[in-house]
Amino acid sequence: MNTVEFKNVAKNRKDFTIQNLSFTIPTGFITGFIGPNGSGKTTTIQMMMNLLQIDKGDIRIFGNSHKNHHNKQRIGFVYDDLYMYEDFTIANMKAFIAPLYKTWNENLFQRYLAQFELPLRKKVKKFSKGMKMKTSLLFALSHEPEFIVMDEPTSGLDPIFRRELLDLLQDLMINEKQTIFLSSHITTDLDRIADYIIFIYQGKILFQKSMEEIKETFHVVKGKKELIDDDTRELFSGLQLSNTGFQGLFEGNPALFEPFGQDVFIEKATLEDIMYFMTRKE
Repeated sequence: MNTVEFKNVAKNRKDFTIQNLSFTIPTGFITGFIGPNGSGKTTTIQMMMNLLQIDKGDIRIFGNSHKNHHNKQRIGFVYDDLYMYEDFTIANMKAFIAPLYKTWNENLFQRYLAQFELPLRKKVKKFSKGMKMKTSLLFALSHEPEFIVMDEPTSGLDPIFRRELLDLLQDLMINEKQTIFLSSHITTDLDRIADYIIFIYQGKILFQKSMEEIKETFHVVKGKKELIDDDTRELFSGLQLSNTGFQGLFEGNPALFEPFGQDVFIEKATLEDIMYFMTRKE
């Protein structure tokens, strides 16, 4: 069961092209969306939220067209900037936003307001980046959405609140069965909480896999430089050579390297390793 389905979506922008974008966001899980800055993460989210017209293809949310107005009631959207008048306070914003949602939960709003330690009557223009992100989160969660979309939500947050936020998201996914789509270049956050990963690079999806599969199949192999020749080079999805040795990203069963014995060192790849090697093929 999928909350979102992209089929052959294309978008041409002045400096950037997305071609044949196809992926799914499974219901009831946390899906991480990774890729270096400029890979197309924000463009993809803007197309999904119908903030940007697609040139061709099809996007379905809850089985409906992504342009269906009723989808908005069921989605909580968190982005790193508040599109609100700088002179507004949270109290002003609530008067404006709460009536838009049939599922607005005032008790939940008050609970998150206290938990995020946000001032009700201070002007938004005096907020720090972290406070703006918390405010965006406050309004996204208070109408109990089935699907939460977040574009770089942890950038600008202090490490303590970042960890609290990740725990909160995991809690929502497990207890409230909400579907969460989290775009981030801070891959360590996703190493901790994601169930699935979609990796986009230069407007193309490199892979969509479960975290279980990623942990089983991706390894970083390190060894002496002499071990790299035309044949062994082909084994790696990405390779880095130095004067003394090599390290490479290997996708598959690491038992393949057993004949090399002590000459190679193998460890599980983190998402950061995967992103680094797959975008810098030697």
